[in-house]
Amino acid sequence: MRIGELAGIVGLTTRAIRHYHHLGLLPEPERLGNGYREYGLRHAVELARIRRLTELGLGLGEVRDVLADDAGRELVEVLAELDADLARQESAIRERRARLRALLTEAERGRLPAEGPLSPELAALFSELGEVDQESPMAVKDREVLALIDTAAPPEARERLMAALVPALTEPGALDAARDVYARLDALADAEPDDPRVTEAAHALLACLPDSLPAGEEGWQDSPLLDAFLADFSPAQAAALRLALRIAADGGAP
Repeated sequence: MRIGELAGIVGLTTRAIRHYHHLGLLPEPERLGNGYREYGLRHAVELARIRRLTELGLGLGEVRDVLADDAGRELVEVLAELDADLARQESAIRERRARLRALLTEAERGRLPAEGPLSPELAALFSELGEVDQESPMAVKDREVLALIDTAAPPEARERLMAALVPALTEPGALDAARDVYARLDALADAEPDDPRVTEAAHALLACLPDSLPAGEEGWQDSPLLDAFLADFSPAQAAALRLALRIAADGGAP
């Protein structure tokens, strides 16, 4: 039979079959005198097996390994790995659906944060804080940065951050202290980096931060990532934030 007939029997395209030939997954028959290739039953059997394996989720490289192992041992190992991977995907999907349901509930109540979809932990924190100085540019930026960390950080790092922030920001007097820091930093928007208020704002910020918040690895204060983060602030605000980070890294020494 011709390649088109083979494709129709197995339920694939002729392009896919030629691709399998190119990858060495399916033996390519010699051309006959008329220039056409003649496929037999063995080709259909092998092609059907390739299709079954790919439908299970195996990549073509894994399919090649399976086909090369006549004893079938490789197939068992690959299928076990695939099963474990699917289990991880199922767990991730369940977690994402739980987050989506929580967000839908908040949206129905008209309480979806302006920052958009967040983890349940950060959404609960923002809800607890309420509308804290939404007119403060620094407060708005602070929430945006937390939302960025919430999205980009690994789950373990996000959990550590939330474990440190939630108790600190919900204890008595914490909101007033946060408002004071936001006001100090907002006041530095048009100031020079050597303004005396820079040091005052840095110490006020340090007083608000929880002791359990990690200062980071040594040398990170000069990292390109931090430079990019601080570039979004005015020079005096960036100076205050950098000073606070340096003092924290030095163990609180001014």
